[in-house]
Amino acid sequence: MATAEQIKSLLESHYKNDNERFTSIALQVAAHEARKGSMSVAKEIKELVDKSKKDGFNVIKLEPNLSDLVLVYYPEIQLNDLILSDEVVNKLDRIIREYKERDKLRKFGLKNRSKVLLSGLPGTGKTATASVIAGELKLPLYVVMMDKLVTKYMGETASKLRLIFDMMVSKRGVYLFDEFDALGAERGRDNEVGEMRRVLNSFLQFLEQDQSESLIFGATNNLRILDSALFRRFDDIINYDIPTKEEIDGVIRLRLRNFLGEYSLEPIINKALGLSHAEVTNACNDAIKEIILDNKKQISQKLLLQMITDRKQTYHLL
Repeated sequence: MATAEQIKSLLESHYKNDNERFTSIALQVAAHEARKGSMSVAKEIKELVDKSKKDGFNVIKLEPNLSDLVLVYYPEIQLNDLILSDEVVNKLDRIIREYKERDKLRKFGLKNRSKVLLSGLPGTGKTATASVIAGELKLPLYVVMMDKLVTKYMGETASKLRLIFDMMVSKRGVYLFDEFDALGAERGRDNEVGEMRRVLNSFLQFLEQDQSESLIFGATNNLRILDSALFRRFDDIINYDIPTKEEIDGVIRLRLRNFLGEYSLEPIINKALGLSHAEVTNACNDAIKEIILDNKKQISQKLLLQMITDRKQTYHLL
């Protein structure tokens, strides 16, 4: 049975004619029922959603000119599904709380944090953060593929950006500008063409003028190469780092849960130092697949250590 909060959200989205949000919540109800074991109910809800799409009702209808530039997801991941530093978690909590109580802030002439820059090495949690915010706020996640926007549409990039920012007004959600480095490199760099300087200026203007109720995230692997003018346009900057020993321990226990045997994780954690959150998770997934294929129920210390070692050898970290 749907929770009271989900029922209220369904009714609210129905009366506001917000089909996008209505369908997102319906799918969350289906997932909720599936987790409870009510697979038949979950299946029926999903079949109704699929039927509505075939009958001509599109959950999210993107502009034809943006269909190959923007990917749409309905994340269900929650903040407690991620292992991040306390500093990052506190910042994400603040973003979520301010968004939920944005009307209260508005009464005092204040605006919630809606533009956030995420910086850190690949696999440390930047994309997952956008998914978590979308999941916690029950909003769709729109991933803007910046590398394609810059390379495929050179000469049209600024006009495409305008369409995306217009979409933020009509389609409320979490917008992640992935591979942000492709756009945000410093304007004064010698190898930057005039077109890209104009595009960056347009982006800065769109960002500053944005009055939508959407959340905007930019993800970069290298904060130092970004134009300094970007920093003051964002409400917050969140830095991600390679996981600590405690975080590695948390990632392993969260991912493996009942698959773990009775042994110390210390040698495995020590071996995993230097890997990103994503690579530790992938090593755990490799171990799970191995025992499934071998018809076993638990992962041995030796196997998990080997999977971590394989990952480090792949990236020449040994």
